[in-house]
Amino acid sequence: MSKEIMDAISVRRALIRMSHEILESNHGSDDLVLVGIETRGKYLAEMIRDNIASIEGVNVPCYALNISAYRDDEKKRDVKIGAMDIKDKVVVLVDDVLYTGRTIRAALDALIDQGRPACVRLAVLVDRGHRQLPIRADMVGKNVPTSSDESVDVKLESVDGACGVYLNA
Repeated sequence: MSKEIMDAISVRRALIRMSHEILESNHGSDDLVLVGIETRGKYLAEMIRDNIASIEGVNVPCYALNISAYRDDEKKRDVKIGAMDIKDKVVVLVDDVLYTGRTIRAALDALIDQGRPACVRLAVLVDRGHRQLPIRADMVGKNVPTSSDESVDVKLESVDGACGVYLNA
């Protein structure tokens, strides 16, 4: 059974709010870099980048991050990560759902292999709880209390042909 918890309008509003929060916490767009975790984090980061361009009139660098070689729950793969200019930058790591924290841990490892940012902030569309690692998001679109038996699915127009967030029991 699937229940819609965010429709396309709610997702858009959350991303606009998060874009403002990113700009406020950074005091503007100087030295700001967005890094989206593949797959949906990449598209969310691009949407945030477009919002920031609308708000500030500045195109912030935006990269995609494939973390499959850094995960601790999958067989290691030899994945090439494209070069990112993150040295001394404020990196906003973007993902769709924050759950155990293991994906974010892998992403942090991958980022550090790219260089040393000034700081890393985390922006997620949905925080569903159940952390296994001491990781928290700085910007959250929506907190969704869940049980460990439930799942949260994010659908984006550019990937899935529809936009919304769904809770599956």
